[in-house]
Amino acid sequence: MLTGFKSLVRKATSLFASPQAQTYPIVIPRSQHSLSRQDLSPNAVKVLYRLNKAGYDAYLVGGCIRDHIIGAKTKDFDVVTNATPEEVHATFSNSRLIGRRFKLVHVTFGREIIEVSTFRAGSTQDDNESTPQTSLKGKDSARSTHGIVLRDNVYGSIEEDAERRDFTFNALYYNVKDFSIHDFCGGLKDIEDKVIRIIGDPRQRYQEDPVRMLRAIRFAGKLGFEIEASTAAPIKEMAHLLDHIPPARLFEEVLKLLGSGNGIETFALLRKYGLFRYLFPDTDALLQSGWKRDDINPEAFILQGLKNTDDRIQNDKTTAPYFLYAILLWPSVVLRHEEFEAQGMPTTPALHQAANMVLDNQVASTAIPRRFSTPMREIWDMQFRLPKRYGKRAFLLLDHPRFRAGFDFLLIRELSGTQLDGLGDWWEAFQHATESKQRELIKNIDVRTSDKEGPKKRRPRRRRKSNGPTTETNSPSEAASE
Repeated sequence: MLTGFKSLVRKATSLFASPQAQTYPIVIPRSQHSLSRQDLSPNAVKVLYRLNKAGYDAYLVGGCIRDHIIGAKTKDFDVVTNATPEEVHATFSNSRLIGRRFKLVHVTFGREIIEVSTFRAGSTQDDNESTPQTSLKGKDSARSTHGIVLRDNVYGSIEEDAERRDFTFNALYYNVKDFSIHDFCGGLKDIEDKVIRIIGDPRQRYQEDPVRMLRAIRFAGKLGFEIEASTAAPIKEMAHLLDHIPPARLFEEVLKLLGSGNGIETFALLRKYGLFRYLFPDTDALLQSGWKRDDINPEAFILQGLKNTDDRIQNDKTTAPYFLYAILLWPSVVLRHEEFEAQGMPTTPALHQAANMVLDNQVASTAIPRRFSTPMREIWDMQFRLPKRYGKRAFLLLDHPRFRAGFDFLLIRELSGTQLDGLGDWWEAFQHATESKQRELIKNIDVRTSDKEGPKKRRPRRRRKSNGPTTETNSPSEAASE
């Protein structure tokens, strides 16, 4: 995957005995690398040229350069400039200012968004960590009492911007003026070595933004790189800082972690480094306890669900965030449902109560928008409705807007080892059968059910109360009217 760049990296670093002795930035001219404008988003190139024409410096940065080097598909093209967000916004009529913690500009081209940020400088942490600090350009930064950066709008130079980025392979810049690549922190060498290395002191960088620990895990799962020893060392000890990150932000991070096509590897790394418990505390506690039943093995089920998501993404199929969350929380729903039924609660109310409890507990860690929690409940509800195929129920379920998601969920349960007496095969056949065949399938289910349960007893009719004289028997006409 690194063909063409291995020789380039060796050439760039061979003059120095060690990375510590290297002089940065390393500037790679166009003649010595393979990244061209044809590999870039045309809209990103437009943004670069427009900013240059307006008198500003502008570069592509980070992931798009890293991904090109390792041969991965690039989706996001981020631009960085010495123009302030307000100046960028004034340059592009098709743009909008966003963010408070990290102010930047989105330049829109139809459905594509090019994100433009201003060179940042590292904010100095003084004795009072919550005291705002102001840059020469009038923008500020502030920290929480835990040392987490709440606002990061201190602007600086490109060199300062590179130093405050998270990992070395994200401190790569592409200059459209001469088509050169600038490596400020040894990212090219770390890509060659397949190493994830944080820039600066790991403890300080994780304290500034604990989400960097999740990003390290995400890149390890996505790229197959090793987390460098000093970068990995503090993660378990500092994992608890995730408790101080807004749940809405962690919701988005979970989707990136487990919904990007490498969920199985990432799930294992999250558990290895003690981070999963701060994202899904109920699920983690259940997995740690070893709880399982004949009809569910929680870990096997989650792994099968993640495999299903990974396979779909790798085959360029869509996935829904609510389906991923429904998978990760289902074992906890099953456990709570069992507890409520043991207390004498009927099946359906027990399910609703279990879902309420699990979701209420989860949103304290990662927020779940209502537009996702509602379909999650429907998927779980379908697991109890799909076995009930008698009479017209099968046709009604087939028309349910959440049928397909509920059916896919049921298949994952079966693949993970849950025995459902061929329920998945029955519904697979029913979906593709003619109407007459569908009625035959339902009839066969009715016969099997009656064989198991015996003939159903008719409930005795209750007599209608009469306002007139009471008699012991009704006349035929009176019986007919009843």
